[in-house]
Amino acid sequence: MGETLNALLAGFGVALAPVNLLWGFVGVTLGTAIGVLPGVGPALTVAMLLPLTAKIEPTGALIMFAGIYYGAMYGGSTTTILLNTPGESASIATALEGNRMAKSGRAGPALATAAIGSFVAGTIATILLTLLAPIVVEFALKFGPAEYFALMVFAFVTVAAVLGASMARGLTMLFLGLLLGLVGIDDQTGQMRFAFGVPELVDGIDVVVLAVGLFAVGEALYVAAYQSRQREQVERMSGSLMMSREDWRRSWPAWLRATAIGFPFGTIPAGGAEIPTFLSYALEKKLSRRPEEFGHGAIEGVAGPEAANNASSTGVLVPLLTLGIPTSATAAILLAAFQNYGLQPGPLLFQTQTTLVWVKVLKIPRPLLYGGILVFATLGAYSLHQSAVDLVMLYVFGLLGFMMRRWGFPVAPAVIGLILGPLAESQFRKALAISQGDPSVFFTHPISATLLALTAALVLLPWLYRVARERRARQAS
Repeated sequence: MGETLNALLAGFGVALAPVNLLWGFVGVTLGTAIGVLPGVGPALTVAMLLPLTAKIEPTGALIMFAGIYYGAMYGGSTTTILLNTPGESASIATALEGNRMAKSGRAGPALATAAIGSFVAGTIATILLTLLAPIVVEFALKFGPAEYFALMVFAFVTVAAVLGASMARGLTMLFLGLLLGLVGIDDQTGQMRFAFGVPELVDGIDVVVLAVGLFAVGEALYVAAYQSRQREQVERMSGSLMMSREDWRRSWPAWLRATAIGFPFGTIPAGGAEIPTFLSYALEKKLSRRPEEFGHGAIEGVAGPEAANNASSTGVLVPLLTLGIPTSATAAILLAAFQNYGLQPGPLLFQTQTTLVWVKVLKIPRPLLYGGILVFATLGAYSLHQSAVDLVMLYVFGLLGFMMRRWGFPVAPAVIGLILGPLAESQFRKALAISQGDPSVFFTHPISATLLALTAALVLLPWLYRVARERRARQAS
């Protein structure tokens, strides 16, 4: 223990060196700026900057990369809250309440709880990374195909149950996302599915194109079509970002709960930041004393997802540093950065390498504002693969998002279905292959059985409660 503490103190000494603090500042600034752009996330930013750091000392370069990662994870909250335009898929859950708060003149508290929640969750998760990495990795390694599939089912039902005006509409959008997730090559057989002879669809539909189309383009088209009918007025921010005492009281439990959700998800392969952000949103809605505020600007719906987002990004570093296993696209790029400097993440890394502006967007005239959104959305989608097909899909999904907004269908389940659908299918088929076609494998493994039981409870308990309440009402009358 003494040697570990000495190594930890030595690490703090290296990290707090002025030059390394400078690289951290550069990384966070770049990451935050990039995070607000639709279609450009931390993985792409790190990949673009990797060749430029060839002459930077390894520790400083890796600190800068980590800063880019954290900054990009947070930066998406700015346009998510102010413009309903998520910078990346992990910011989608924040849009559900954050943009409603901005439209009601509470953009300041929304941005503040996102910033403070990101800091709190990132700090706690970093401490957990230092102290609990071996334990968390040991638990994460117990997840097999059956456990992953059960986790995906739990995420599906959770998202469909809490988003939208009804579970039926949520499930409809979820199945649409699952259908879109089938486009591309089947991983098991190598056959093309639903590509219709279009080569650009062989790799499937990019989640960024879908998310930006449904959220950003759909929002811009809706505003353009119904601007004259809209009576709501966007109140200008007074310049204060201060949270009220009530905002603090409602936010800090959400930050802590979201950290507990986000950190473990980051440690498991295919966990990602999307699932914990939506699970955090669902949990806050279930626990809130004011559930009627959700969908109209509940601050817990911003505090929880943003904290879960950053806690998950820290959790990603656990398997990367301790096992050399990347569990996200950004972690894979970071692994390449390590290897470029002759460092191999793994159990021996800790022994051999111990040294290791707010924007006033709401004041822009609305025609210019949403015109700019369309321009950035188009550039972001095209920059992914330099494909005209992506641009066509972007505006097809934009029209779909416009219709969903018009008739009250939730957008997020479709995005979640596209993200997790292929993973769920792959894990389902692997589990059946290992069990030789025996479906009981999902109920005989303790973790998967527990997750499926929670899923069943999530569906049945609200229904049973509603039936019992109606029965008591009839008896009382």
